[in-house]
Amino acid sequence: MGASGGVTRSTLRQQIADALRDEVLAGRLQPRVEFTVKQIAEQYGVSATPVREALFDLSAQGLLESDQHRGFRVREFSVADYRSMVEARALVIDGVFRGIFDGTGSAPAVIGAHRAALVSVRRRAEEAARAARCGDLDILIGYDLRFWRELGAVVGNVYITDFLQRLRMQAWAFAVPYLRGDADVTDWLWNGHQELVEAIEAVDGPAVRAVLDAYYAHGLNWADRLAAGNLPHPGHGG
Repeated sequence: MGASGGVTRSTLRQQIADALRDEVLAGRLQPRVEFTVKQIAEQYGVSATPVREALFDLSAQGLLESDQHRGFRVREFSVADYRSMVEARALVIDGVFRGIFDGTGSAPAVIGAHRAALVSVRRRAEEAARAARCGDLDILIGYDLRFWRELGAVVGNVYITDFLQRLRMQAWAFAVPYLRGDADVTDWLWNGHQELVEAIEAVDGPAVRAVLDAYYAHGLNWADRLAAGNLPHPGHGG
């Protein structure tokens, strides 16, 4: 009975964390709005313990901030924070793919060993690229996160994959409130997922780096637009 109760609570904790993360990434739960464990527990009709654990999990992922007296709130990132996320992500991924496509002949073996996984990654890529072209943020975020997480299997390093996933969630949490106020949202949404998969499957190192370079430039250019005030501030967009 004790083991069963532990599994149930752990599952509930994860379900609540997933639901709240979706609220943050969809922009429905926004910075500066404070909430307590009691409020969330009442909202979901559950006890305080799994809610408290879920909120601390999201705080550890950098999505929430806690105040001992006031409760929790969504972390508010700056444009400088976002730029740093893009730069950190670029450095790590560039190092990873240089390790695979470094001219030692290891790339064909690495890619060949993950052909089956890349079939699923390609499906994620197609859905993510389609959502980006249509400007469908809700669909895009889910597929984009799955795409990069599954692509991380090629890396084979769970610590790198977890670190990059955390950065991507934080970047989306920052970006979504701005994007919902941008009439030209498709101008920002990167849709090169399929190009990247094709380059990887072809074991074409220069093509992989070219797609990734365009990806990073895309993110940094958007940060420049924000810094220049060319997008409405969250809460003031249409």
